[in-house]
Amino acid sequence: MKNLNIVFSNKALKLFALLAVLFVSVSCDNDDEITEEPYFTIEENPTGLSVDINGLTQSYVVRSNQPWKIVSQEATDWVKAFPSEGEDDGIFKFIVNENNTFDDRVVNFAFVVNGKEQPALFRIEQEANVPFIIVENSEAGVSVPSAGGEFQINLSANVDWAYNIVDGDWISEVEVTESAIKLSALKNRRAERTATLTVSSAEHPALTKTITITQLDGSIVIQEDFEWLAYGDNVLYITSSTGAVRMDSWTNEEMDRGWSSTPNTFSNNQRLVYARTGFVSLGKTKYGGDLISPKFEVLDGETTVKVTFKAAPYQTKGGTQDDNILNISVVGPGTPSVESLIIDNWPDYEADPNCTEIWKAPSAIYSFTITGATAETQLKLLGGDYNLDGVGKGKNRIFLDDIKVEIIE
Repeated sequence: MKNLNIVFSNKALKLFALLAVLFVSVSCDNDDEITEEPYFTIEENPTGLSVDINGLTQSYVVRSNQPWKIVSQEATDWVKAFPSEGEDDGIFKFIVNENNTFDDRVVNFAFVVNGKEQPALFRIEQEANVPFIIVENSEAGVSVPSAGGEFQINLSANVDWAYNIVDGDWISEVEVTESAIKLSALKNRRAERTATLTVSSAEHPALTKTITITQLDGSIVIQEDFEWLAYGDNVLYITSSTGAVRMDSWTNEEMDRGWSSTPNTFSNNQRLVYARTGFVSLGKTKYGGDLISPKFEVLDGETTVKVTFKAAPYQTKGGTQDDNILNISVVGPGTPSVESLIIDNWPDYEADPNCTEIWKAPSAIYSFTITGATAETQLKLLGGDYNLDGVGKGKNRIFLDDIKVEIIE
């Protein structure tokens, strides 16, 4: 058999290579023309949303392989989609504002996918509001400190409104905004007082709302019940040797209450005020003690004040009585209406063995006034005198409780 020798020329080889390249190129172009089937869905396929007057934010999940947009079909400023467009899978939300109008409202949104609007619209409906005025804390009212100053009434409404105040000549307007009435109160130098603020709408009279404004009692300068003291015994004849604590040994916290006493130079500079259980006693055998109040700091000028307190004189269990003079004076400006008082509501240990009823009796209450008192004035109550050695019975112990200083002029 004769051998066949096939000889390819150089030109033929180049042609073969070119054809091969063209074949590969055509094959690749055909592959690129094969694309994924387009799709666009919203999970659970919602078609609309109903919203109450309060509004809401509702999120949805988009499944898509194409660019998409959310387009409102009507001009609106009470609802929006965010974000309003995306490329593929994603999450968007409809944000619906509170409806403060008296009309229900509707808007439709279209979904445009890769430039083509989808056949179904998404409908959002919101119910109409009703007229309202809401005044914050209207039931509880507003409390204003006796020192006065600015305070605010907060409110919300979807109607035009106005306000007025009855019995409020001590209140003035500072500023009124859509959601607040800012007011200012004068300082109160008398008993607690109240005013009534009313918010109303001329177009909707049934919406009228009221709130009570109470200013705290500003007549009280000092009110002390000594309940923070817990030493010794209630029973008056049980003396300091059984647990009462002299002021020299009071704690820092107790001294910070502002009460003080003059060191008695006749008795080693001792402060002869003794802490008992909810009251104090002045003096000891041969030596008297005084009780000095805190300053009348709340006063802002010369003022007449009334001092009221409860007191009882010392009497032994067997009936022996001390002298019972309480001297009255002030430190700083002011003139007391009396220089002294006789404390004569003697205890009856048989009828009142625990010494609880004596403090409830009207006879335990004493009072006087101080004219010309200022913020620097201090009240001073002294049992007899500082040195009682050889004076009267040599003892002038007095028990004190419930001291009140209040403005009367």
